[in-house]
Amino acid sequence: MARALYIHWPFCIAKCPYCDFNSHVRKTADTEQWRDAMLADMHHEHLQADSKEPLTSIFFGGGTPSLMPPALVADLLREAEHLWGFAHDIEITLEANPSSVEAANFADLAAAGVNRVSLGVQSLHDEALRFLGRLHGADEALQAVAVAQDRFERVSIDLIYARPGQSEADWHAELARALSLGTTHMSLYQLTIEPSTRFATDVRQGVFDPLDDDNAADLFALTRAMTAAAGLPAYEISNHAAPGQESRHNLTYWRYQDYLGIGPGAHGRRCETATVRHRKPENYLAAVAAQRHGIAEARALDRDEQASEALLMGLRLAEGVDLADMARRFGGNPAALIDQAKAQLYHDLGMVWSHGDRFGVTEQGMPLLDALLGELVASDLVVS
Repeated sequence: MARALYIHWPFCIAKCPYCDFNSHVRKTADTEQWRDAMLADMHHEHLQADSKEPLTSIFFGGGTPSLMPPALVADLLREAEHLWGFAHDIEITLEANPSSVEAANFADLAAAGVNRVSLGVQSLHDEALRFLGRLHGADEALQAVAVAQDRFERVSIDLIYARPGQSEADWHAELARALSLGTTHMSLYQLTIEPSTRFATDVRQGVFDPLDDDNAADLFALTRAMTAAAGLPAYEISNHAAPGQESRHNLTYWRYQDYLGIGPGAHGRRCETATVRHRKPENYLAAVAAQRHGIAEARALDRDEQASEALLMGLRLAEGVDLADMARRFGGNPAALIDQAKAQLYHDLGMVWSHGDRFGVTEQGMPLLDALLGELVASDLVVS
């Protein structure tokens, strides 16, 4: 039952050196052409969805969706409401850069219907922002946060830590300052060197060395302790929120519920089918013109794959997963979803927990999540 809609705006002013998202630097975009294409793509998803229940969340991601003309955002939201209807408490999130230029659009974006903004602050230090390839400064970011808090019901900020040479004292001071801003949600990501990014080239050429694993683990533990003490505990490995302020849209992904995705490179999961749109903007537009949707691939998911994906996503959450519920959804025996011998081993080591049918990763285990997932998820799921 798809009740969440993701809309991807692929354009950026510049490509950040750490970013491996589907983003493209373009000076201009034909608003009318993009409006027509995305509306056609939206209509296709409405025809394919098995549920016409009201949407509970919409997420504009990118790229830099705060570069979208507010009138285009309004048109897309108006049509989504016409097609599906909106839940009375719908969450409508838009990712934004904290620049003064984009902050100037916040009032119009709020008037268009956006009620939650996710600001890519990334750091509160100018030197770090330059290293990360960001075009805004720390003071500009602080001003944008203040404007966002005045315009939107809910505000989240992103920060990147575990940067080269970053000490515990440095991160403690920066995170304390960020927490003092009073946002109810924070996404705190360790810097990872992704293939095919400029940072990957820099590391390969010896321009800089990533922070070592031991120091990164110390910063992870510090992050969890500080956010919990401030009333924003981690509900997902990198996401922290005051109770009730969690991202409902992202919880849709992590709880492996259906969602629709439109726009270049957007992914979707609906009716036991995985959809992927064409990544390159020009190819996406050509596909929509030819077939009235931008899908490059639509692939049926068998029960084994769905169960495996649901585990990999759900174990990122502090709430863990309900194995009995998963067995009902995907068939088979709940015990078959998890490698029981490995689960017992890591339970004895204090890295996983189980309460009745619920199973999850402990605070101690979260720093090793990727390795644990490879060990815990049964390699040959037995489902009917």
